[in-house]
Amino acid sequence: MSETVYAKDVTLYDLRTKFHLQLVEDSQFFPEWQNNLPPINDGEKQLLDKLKAGYFNLIEYPPLLENTVQMAVLGPLLYLADFFLAPFHIKSEISVSLSDVDEGMTVEGKIDILVLKEHLWVVVIESKRASFSIEAGLAQLLSYMLANPHPNHLNFGLITTGGSFVFVKLVAHDVPQYALSRIFEQRNPGNDLYAVLSVLKQFRQLFSEEEMA
Repeated sequence: MSETVYAKDVTLYDLRTKFHLQLVEDSQFFPEWQNNLPPINDGEKQLLDKLKAGYFNLIEYPPLLENTVQMAVLGPLLYLADFFLAPFHIKSEISVSLSDVDEGMTVEGKIDILVLKEHLWVVVIESKRASFSIEAGLAQLLSYMLANPHPNHLNFGLITTGGSFVFVKLVAHDVPQYALSRIFEQRNPGNDLYAVLSVLKQFRQLFSEEEMA
């Protein structure tokens, strides 16, 4: 008998046992978040400093909910990374379903934000309210990434609470594997949003150079 669960309730154990997902801890598996990153110019740094200040102003007036995180943090970052410009476009609340007939499980949910290039998924984004941890969205994001209809292309994800960011890479071959970046925190000294934007620019550049299938 098939079991249907919502993506928000799925666990890493479910993904490991039902869909054979494996964590890779070798840093060479996910070089895209750390090597040869595009630079951030002075104008972008000024805007990111304002974005950081705005975030800390917002969290003084809780609760900071998912839609506010999307408006106040994600939207500006995606704008600065040029994901609103052709050949890319953005959709929200996209329904997806992931099924494994052999193990009898179907995972259903809605992607918060999906960046596309034509039909190709570029970045899957899961946002959480500021009071949540990054861990709260990891299994949910991975289930969405596993549902990508173009598994042979690069497959990246991002989880954010507005104050914390972690990037995810998934390679969905016979045995799907994933790896994580370090966690970027707005509470860290300096401004980690510089690095977040640089990684997003890297993803955009990779997909700009990739030939469409």
